[in-house]
Amino acid sequence: GESATSLKCSEVETEAATESVERWTQLRCHINTEVRYMQLGLTMGLKENIEKTSPTLGRNAVYVKTSLVKRLPSYLTINFIRFFYKEKESINAKILKDVKFPLEYDAYELCSPELKEKLAPGRDQFEDLRQKKIERELGLENKKLKKGEKQEDEKERKYHPHSFEGDIGSSNSGYYELQAVLTHQGRSSSSGHYVGWIKHKENQWIKCDDDKLSLVTDEEILKLSGGGDWHVAYTLLYGPKRCEVWEEPVEQEQ
Repeated sequence: GESATSLKCSEVETEAATESVERWTQLRCHINTEVRYMQLGLTMGLKENIEKTSPTLGRNAVYVKTSLVKRLPSYLTINFIRFFYKEKESINAKILKDVKFPLEYDAYELCSPELKEKLAPGRDQFEDLRQKKIERELGLENKKLKKGEKQEDEKERKYHPHSFEGDIGSSNSGYYELQAVLTHQGRSSSSGHYVGWIKHKENQWIKCDDDKLSLVTDEEILKLSGGGDWHVAYTLLYGPKRCEVWEEPVEQEQ
């Protein structure tokens, strides 16, 4: 992905801000006492204070760095900042706090105004599909499927592209679905146990615990949000939410 960043000295109003574009491979979810949901942790990462040399003051000064996403990738990796260094014990301790994450994620609020405008057509496709499905359900109320009409799950589905034309690997809607989770069980980054959880199909995931594979549900995935010594989500991988191409059902003659 890419973000447009602005670096402004908080101690000298007349010093011009420095604008730049940063490329990244993951977004960071910061965790403190206020963060209970992933979205807030991600939003906090868009604004931070850093210390650097000010050419105006001739010394180190505090700068405010603000970022807005200007390009979203098709596959979005989110890293929970759960480890921090404890000087007294000389270890990388772990933040066990419960931070909820969704099975479906909308990254729209992290984006720049320009990207939000660019995402509008792709997002409209999802809304149009939702409305058409509602209309169809209302039309089928108290009616049986006509002979020869396939059930929804039996149809060969077609999907709209999830990337912008000419920009393969981008997201043209900002809508995502959770595809994989990496968890850590333990109290320190130098010890403990890592487990992978991979989505197989609707409401079915594969738990990869070393050479042991087992099936789990969405409910069990959502329990990986933390709050104790159980497996805690450390890295999430979101893939593109695909928008189905709507095809009007063919009415058969009586």
